[in-house]
Amino acid sequence: MMSKQNRPLIFLYTFIFSFIVLVLTLYTYFYSQGKREWLKELFRTKITYIPLIVYLILIALVVSTMVYIVVYFFHRSQYGRLEEKISLLARNHYDSPLFMKTVRNGEGDPYVSNIDEGIEKIREQMLSMSKDLQVLSSRPQMVDGESKEQILQEERHRLARELHDSVSQQLFAASMMMSALMEDAKKNGQSEIIQKQMNMIGDIINASQSEMRALLLHLRPISLEGKSLKKGIEQLLVELQSKIKIALHWEVEDVSLQSGMEDHLFRVVQELLSNTLRHAKAKSLEVFLKKTDKVVLLRMIDDGVGFDTSNKKVGSYGLNNINERITGMGGTCKIISFVGKGTSVEIRVPVIEEDEEE
Repeated sequence: MMSKQNRPLIFLYTFIFSFIVLVLTLYTYFYSQGKREWLKELFRTKITYIPLIVYLILIALVVSTMVYIVVYFFHRSQYGRLEEKISLLARNHYDSPLFMKTVRNGEGDPYVSNIDEGIEKIREQMLSMSKDLQVLSSRPQMVDGESKEQILQEERHRLARELHDSVSQQLFAASMMMSALMEDAKKNGQSEIIQKQMNMIGDIINASQSEMRALLLHLRPISLEGKSLKKGIEQLLVELQSKIKIALHWEVEDVSLQSGMEDHLFRVVQELLSNTLRHAKAKSLEVFLKKTDKVVLLRMIDDGVGFDTSNKKVGSYGLNNINERITGMGGTCKIISFVGKGTSVEIRVPVIEEDEEE
């Protein structure tokens, strides 16, 4: 599209050209009438008490404005669709119907047609790269004859068992003992200071239990274990709702993908839930999963404490893991968060159909 630097120049050149043409026209007229002092006539001759030179300036301004508007909308009609296509590529919307339409306004301008062809080549290359990334992410990574996912799954099982059998049980026992001590303190009329301290200890134990539940949720099996993505996410949310005091709302469609991609998305949901429980202190959480325009859309929204997205250190480890998984599938992850306003995470992953892979 016409650059901002060129717009004033186009207006200025058109104004100067129009003004010169008008002046030369009047010069020819005055010369034919035998008026040799034509320049003075421009200031002497008045129409409704306004000198003729003012009308020349106004006419030149109107003409230059009209030319500017015509040129602006002509360039916009040519380059506007190109800008929209580039914007769609940046958001991984490779299969938008807009890509099926060529820029017809560029037929008279080979430069515009070349840009449109270049954008189409970039789209095809990005589709190919996304397909290759999804194929690679679905292949198991072998370490000493055992897949990386199997090693991680076994280690997660072991850690989950140890935490549940030791720390989790001890926290539960401590919670029961503290409840009993608090009841005795009230019956025996202990001082308010002691009761407040005991309440603080009880709150710390309860917070530790919530943290432990989040960790156990995070250490669940890394794969869906034969379940569909919809069923796996719903079971995860139902179990979460039974253990954690949080209002959950979800709309999960039955999305069918490659098994490796489904495992990655399931793991991303686990990671996001773990981050929400451990850091967000949210009272409500919404989860949406659907497939539209050959793109899988995953969105999670909470009303927690939020964080400053410009601070890369805040929650960087968990978010980096999520970004690595999404990037490995050729997708994008967009995070919007404000301190005290909650967090919204939107993930888009392109779906490469079978006919496109051939």
